[in-house]
Amino acid sequence: MSTPPAPLPIDPFLPDAVDAARGQGLVLVAEPGAGKTTRLPRALLESSIEGEILVLEPRRVAARLAALRVSEELGENVGGRVGYSVRFESVGGRNTQLRFVTHGVLLRRLLADPELRGVGAVVFDELHERHLALDLAFACVRRIREQRPLPIVAMSATLDPAPVAAFLGGAEVLSVPGRTHPVSVEYAGHDERPLERQVRAAVVRSLKSGDGDILVFLPGSAEIRRCRSELEKPCAAAKADLVRLHGDLSAAEQDAAVRGGSRRRVVLSTNVAESSVTVPGVTTVVDSGLARIARTAASGLPALVVERISQSSATQRAGRAGRVRPGHCVRLYSKADHDARPPLDAPDIARLDLCEHRLQLRVVADTSLPLLDPPPERAVESADRLLHQLGALHDGSLTARGRAMAKRPVHPRIARVLDEAHARGCGARSAWLAALLSERDVRRRGGRRDRVSNSDVLDRLFELEAAEAEGLRDRELEGRGFDPHAVRTVRRVAKRLRIGGSEETSDDDADLAIAVLAGFPDRVAKRRTQHGTRVVFAGGGDADLAEESVVREAPFLVATDVRDSRERGGRGRAIVWSATAIEPEWILELFEADVESVDQLRFDAQTEQVERASSLRFGGLVLDESVSRDVAGSEVADVLATAAEARGLEALFDVDALVAIERRIQFANAHGLGVAVDRSSALRQLCEGRRSFADLRSESLALTMLQAVGSERGLLDRIAPEFVSLPGRKKIPVQYEVDRAPWIQSRLQDFFGLEEGPRIARGQVPLVLHLLAPNRRAVQVTTDLKRFWTEHYPALRKQLSRRYPRHAWPEVPT
Repeated sequence: MSTPPAPLPIDPFLPDAVDAARGQGLVLVAEPGAGKTTRLPRALLESSIEGEILVLEPRRVAARLAALRVSEELGENVGGRVGYSVRFESVGGRNTQLRFVTHGVLLRRLLADPELRGVGAVVFDELHERHLALDLAFACVRRIREQRPLPIVAMSATLDPAPVAAFLGGAEVLSVPGRTHPVSVEYAGHDERPLERQVRAAVVRSLKSGDGDILVFLPGSAEIRRCRSELEKPCAAAKADLVRLHGDLSAAEQDAAVRGGSRRRVVLSTNVAESSVTVPGVTTVVDSGLARIARTAASGLPALVVERISQSSATQRAGRAGRVRPGHCVRLYSKADHDARPPLDAPDIARLDLCEHRLQLRVVADTSLPLLDPPPERAVESADRLLHQLGALHDGSLTARGRAMAKRPVHPRIARVLDEAHARGCGARSAWLAALLSERDVRRRGGRRDRVSNSDVLDRLFELEAAEAEGLRDRELEGRGFDPHAVRTVRRVAKRLRIGGSEETSDDDADLAIAVLAGFPDRVAKRRTQHGTRVVFAGGGDADLAEESVVREAPFLVATDVRDSRERGGRGRAIVWSATAIEPEWILELFEADVESVDQLRFDAQTEQVERASSLRFGGLVLDESVSRDVAGSEVADVLATAAEARGLEALFDVDALVAIERRIQFANAHGLGVAVDRSSALRQLCEGRRSFADLRSESLALTMLQAVGSERGLLDRIAPEFVSLPGRKKIPVQYEVDRAPWIQSRLQDFFGLEEGPRIARGQVPLVLHLLAPNRRAVQVTTDLKRFWTEHYPALRKQLSRRYPRHAWPEVPT
């Protein structure tokens, strides 16, 4: 017999809410404490809706606890009229009418039955937590309602209702007040101490100043474990119970956390307690300001990264202190830090890899299905490109392989690994391998591993197979460095992924390595140097191989776990934590269409000659290459000329002679020559028939440029002669300079007998004359020799006669 539940703020609104849901749909904005998660689904159950009512919750803990709460209020056991379905667990049966499920469960159901036959209503709780699976499920359910009447409810405490109501085609918006009390907020400020020490200080202070339960928000189970160790003694001294709340706990441990107790409690929780799940008796919240947020790792797989929460999440967390009476929230960061955070969390569709999303979209609908927020175009292009590489798409259309991959409850990469390993006869090991790749590492991270092997993930597989064969228990697993919870998760996933009839016909570990390659074609990498730790990826970019990796020698590898070094206090480089050695011929076998045959001429800087390289390339990586130095043709000259310019012409030629020719031609062109000759064209001409720097060093680029003038050579000599003659000297080089008139220099005596100085450019340009004394120093610089003889020479003659008496200094120099 049911016990009348305590009244909640939403109760008076339930009749209108049910009517709205049955009509155009309902967008319910209910403040914390209103009771939306349990009361509205029950009201829909009692309104005689035909078919099963599905309520989507963002987390497994929330789905299970909500089902348990509604069942209790009905005076029934969970699994009767009310049940739940989450990953690895489903409680319910034929009589279940109200089922709480996670987003992934509903999406899997849509993949099997896009029409959701037998479903009479769908409720999306905490819609503001915009996971990819939720966005796709929301769009699919909206499409179903266009084909048949289907009540839809979207609920949240922090939702902007207008866009959602418009997306549902004019759904009714209903706002419900909550049941909260004022919460004072205290900022602890910046603190360099480890998080667990900061939490200890805040909790110890709160235990002394208040009498209600304390809820501590932490990023994940690892942080909860460390904080629990720090708080055991102070909680025992204060006679307070220390409990945990996160998704990895057993059902009994989760129930204990949300049911309250006879003594004061300190609850260490992830953000599962931020919404949906109510922890009773809490009057103080200690907020780390951190959460594990879904991101796409460099490996291309989803990953949870510790990041700062948004302002809206901080508000949600603080509100948990005001459910019973006025409360207090301690934020372990500064007010300035809070104000600099984004107001809302960005939806997953705007920041995550869309590969799985795009594959599922093609199965349940098509790529034109309207979504609440359109995805970024670059992310769509990247996802579709990977799906083509994985064989899930061909020319933009879904393949049979892609349809099969979509049925696997894992990322398309892992589904491809699973199917390839199964096809190669790896049996049950296929599922174990896929599970190890999709879940977190079964081993706790340690120091450098001294052994050398071909694969980090296969090493894990062999170690886990040995542990399973021995039947090791949790303590024994811990003794060997395993994480028992991670092992249990991998075991459950492997069991779920095992393909029927998975008989093991291959005992070759290479088949497993090939399967790994099949799922990560864009993570193929090549070691830069033979024994180095730096690798470069086929798709561009590079990374460092982690010290913990056992893949120390393989020239080619595929990286299955790539992370940012900042996760361990580094400077932001990509680090390959897990890799598998591969052979180039495997790439040819799996991705022949993506392997390019390239034949090119190139310059070898070591041998200083042009060579022809014929190679097979995958992305930017050379898989195989042959080199020939027997090269000829015009392209060889192009490559050699480019290399010479890059090296610097001064390393190969007499650049002074080259510059002299260039300036002659420049001067002549300014005075009517009109030839288009430059050092680049001359160099290209000189490189014809040659293939090495040694060939060039024996040649003159200046002479080549002069020869390039061709039939205009005579005109060049007349306009800009290389030499002129004087009475006392037959050949005097003419100096041509930029922005300076041409000039010559010679001894003053060499000019005796001339009334005027030499002219060039067909007599139009007088040369600048540098008249030198016997000591080779200029005693005069002039262009008017006649004037010099009459005005300056007589006085200069007397000086020169005294200084150089052995030289003749005629009175009439002409």
